[in-house]
Amino acid sequence: MTKVGFMSLGCPKNLVDSEVMLGHLRLKGYQITAAMDEAEVLVVNTCGFIDAAKKESVEAILEAASMKETGACKKLVVAGCLVERYRDELMADMPEIDACLGTRDIEQIAEVIGGAGWEELERDPAYLYDEHSPRMVTTPKASAYLKISEGCDHACAFCIIPKLRGGQRSRSVESVVAEAKRLVESGVLEISLVAQDTTDYGRDFGDPDALEKLIRALGEVEGLHWFRIHYAYPNRLSEGVMRAIAETANCAKYLDMPLQHADQGVLKAMARGGSRASFMKMLDKLRSICPDIAIRSNFIVGFPSEDDAAFEELKAFIQEAKFDHVGVFTYSPEEGTSAFALGDPVPERTKQARKRKLLEVQQKIAREKNEARVGQILEVIVEGVHEETDLIVKGRWQGQAPEVDGGVLIVDGEPKVNTIQKVRIVKGHAYDLVGEIVDGGMEASTKAYETAFRASH
Repeated sequence: MTKVGFMSLGCPKNLVDSEVMLGHLRLKGYQITAAMDEAEVLVVNTCGFIDAAKKESVEAILEAASMKETGACKKLVVAGCLVERYRDELMADMPEIDACLGTRDIEQIAEVIGGAGWEELERDPAYLYDEHSPRMVTTPKASAYLKISEGCDHACAFCIIPKLRGGQRSRSVESVVAEAKRLVESGVLEISLVAQDTTDYGRDFGDPDALEKLIRALGEVEGLHWFRIHYAYPNRLSEGVMRAIAETANCAKYLDMPLQHADQGVLKAMARGGSRASFMKMLDKLRSICPDIAIRSNFIVGFPSEDDAAFEELKAFIQEAKFDHVGVFTYSPEEGTSAFALGDPVPERTKQARKRKLLEVQQKIAREKNEARVGQILEVIVEGVHEETDLIVKGRWQGQAPEVDGGVLIVDGEPKVNTIQKVRIVKGHAYDLVGEIVDGGMEASTKAYETAFRASH
């Protein structure tokens, strides 16, 4: 039985692609191994979104290529977004690569490993995985991602994704619900809905209210403890979706909505639209409909038209908006995007300084929000022992998404991995909450917490 090792890079959407490939390989009788030096075939599913991701992908390919000399590897397959951008260059510059697989070819992974070439693949421009696609979920048992659509119809000036993934293609509500039920049957308690733009879901088949319908339909899935929505586009966030989030019991009171900037001029140059005022109006409405909602957003600093005044507008907006979670990225000019012609006039040093200032502002806000949760009892999905110390068990409440947000550090009680338990919050930090299991009436152990927290920091 041929052993296959897998390296998956990039976003959760890419991870779902990797899980579908793994599912096909397992179905075809391949043995999946985590021991890369034992793998006879190595697959690297790449990200090609920004320069840093491209470098990481190339490094992973080189690492895999080296195992052809030092390990058992006889074949190297490269898949994903980097292939869509630079397939010919990769094959020419890296002869160690035996085959490439694009983002719309993933369900033919077994054929490629078996020897099929690029020209032999039946490429489907409208490819979209569905509930019938085999998946080998690689996230912790109780949590999974579910991709509701593929591609994107927006034309953001900084983004290459539409050229890599194609136009918007949504799955049906029935398809998504069917996969959600299958995931729950396998033990999943939490699902994170992902797409390039979840709020665009269904518009391609003529139903602008499809996301609202999907939220309410998932609310009827028995055993699904909660699900959350990622990557909402602000101009497409309808009142109907807001109300569906608020009124659906198992829809996490959480929204991941990348705004990218707040200065009107920069947003216009980004081909996104909106302004600080319009975003605040939208946030106020969202919070009035769903008062307990946790909101995450991402921002880009150093876009070509961002001067000091525009940056100060963004900084003031973050201070005013008081997000629960914020990610900040420095602008990366990408070939094939409309912004590439603008060059990269903002010095890297300035970008990094602006990023640092925004994160300092957000850190203070996040700390205040987390400190306000001390004494609350939250339902927490228990994930397992902390990576840095076995004195702490880590988990998350519904206001924290996997990987990108902080967590709940459980320092007392009897945590049960892959379950949801009630946790009393005893301390709040800038990124993490600290708590104790209250099932059975356990009391906080301050000494245990202090020992564990010092060990992890």
